[in-house]
Amino acid sequence: MRKRFDRKARTLGLSRAQWSVLAHLSRNEGIHQGGLAEILEVEPITLARMVDRLEAAGFVERRPDPSDRRVKRLHLLEPAAPVLEVMRSLGAATREEALTGISAADRERMTDLLSVMKTNLLGLETPCDPAAEEEAEVGPDAEAGHA
Repeated sequence: MRKRFDRKARTLGLSRAQWSVLAHLSRNEGIHQGGLAEILEVEPITLARMVDRLEAAGFVERRPDPSDRRVKRLHLLEPAAPVLEVMRSLGAATREEALTGISAADRERMTDLLSVMKTNLLGLETPCDPAAEEEAEVGPDAEAGHA
């Protein structure tokens, strides 16, 4: 579906990453960069570069956080509105193409099942523990020379 959407969205002049930033920002107006990076599952520096490009294009602006001057909040600018409208229209058309021939009941069931899968996987996540990640990569006996 993403590839199909990308082909249709090429005329907007945005990369997949950029339209993803705009889409998520439209649902999380005023979020700080770190929070948006977490939602998008990218490194903060990667998001900063994408926001730089979107800011240069006049779609996004960074505003200071009123309670923490180190934090910048992200806001959409007026020129982003028509782009988002086209993106939403293309997204709806792409979803309809993908779901052609699937009944409303099956669509609802699929959505329910995907939601359960997401909940299951989110329930398995644990806070980031660098020591545990390192052990998982090299094995528990690495220090003893048994890896």
